[in-house]
Amino acid sequence: MKPLRVLVLMHESLVPPDTLKGYSEREIDEFKTEYDVVEYLRKSGHEVRALGLGDSLTDLRAAIMEWKPDVAFNLLEEFQGIVSYDQHVVAFLELMRQPYTGCNPRGLMISRDKALSKQILAYHRIPTPRFAVLRRGQRYRVPAKLKFPLFVKSVSEDASLGISQASVVHDVDHLKDRIHFIHDQTRSDALVEEYIEGREFYVGVMGNQRLQTFPVWELDFGTLPELAGIATRKVKWDRAYQKKHGIRTAAAHALPDGMPGYLDKLTKRIYRALSLSGYARIDFRMRPDGSVFVLEANANPNLSLGEDFAQSARVTGVDYGELLGRIMRLGMNYQSPWRMQDV
Repeated sequence: MKPLRVLVLMHESLVPPDTLKGYSEREIDEFKTEYDVVEYLRKSGHEVRALGLGDSLTDLRAAIMEWKPDVAFNLLEEFQGIVSYDQHVVAFLELMRQPYTGCNPRGLMISRDKALSKQILAYHRIPTPRFAVLRRGQRYRVPAKLKFPLFVKSVSEDASLGISQASVVHDVDHLKDRIHFIHDQTRSDALVEEYIEGREFYVGVMGNQRLQTFPVWELDFGTLPELAGIATRKVKWDRAYQKKHGIRTAAAHALPDGMPGYLDKLTKRIYRALSLSGYARIDFRMRPDGSVFVLEANANPNLSLGEDFAQSARVTGVDYGELLGRIMRLGMNYQSPWRMQDV
């Protein structure tokens, strides 16, 4: 790939330093994705600018108008402190006719709204746990159609915010307590769904029209009890907790016959049904009987070197630098409405 002008977008608090020297492992974890992307893009010969955004798009507009980047590498996960507003920044890039990496605004909006995405998946007869949405600030009835144990989470937050071992409930009283917790702590509606006990798989996928999936990746919960095997913030981000319980992710092993091919096809169906583009990670659970349920789709998943998406790509021979290059090519070739208008 020829050298490009790459504007890397991130939260203003996550603009990485030029060197990791003097930073603790915990401090580095905060901005590791941003550091890895900027560092490897520069190593690949690209001219890179890191732009931190807070609550204004003024600097973004100025950078696009004055520097004229070839592509904006989007690492934003929120805007103005609101996770669902990242889609509006991408919509702004569309209005500016600025090529960008990752998912389009429509796909971001649909995948971010877990209830809406589950409704779309159900329409397409894609297996997902039965669920109900309990609205914040409204009276509700405990859904009688759902069978315990149930899993309670925010309908819109990601990165396991609000998820803990207490998210799995076994009776009405604990269910009500957890719904109130989600309403109060995340200030969002609560999504209640039937808990799927079993193995947890992740499948990375890239593409706009033609799609490529990576090998099935598994979250191994180590020594945690079966009903404690959920992806809490401690499971995902606490290194000491991971080490204590032997929690790790790796290529899935001992899969039932035909399962890799089934997950490949199912991942692509989900990706298209939710209008995703660029790249994504689809999360699944498989019960002991082999039945599979999609938990959610993650548009613009964690791109940190050594994390699930990059590791599963590496197994196929795609190293980290090449992965970032492919993501940029997909972004530059994505057929945004303004491109179609110019044809």
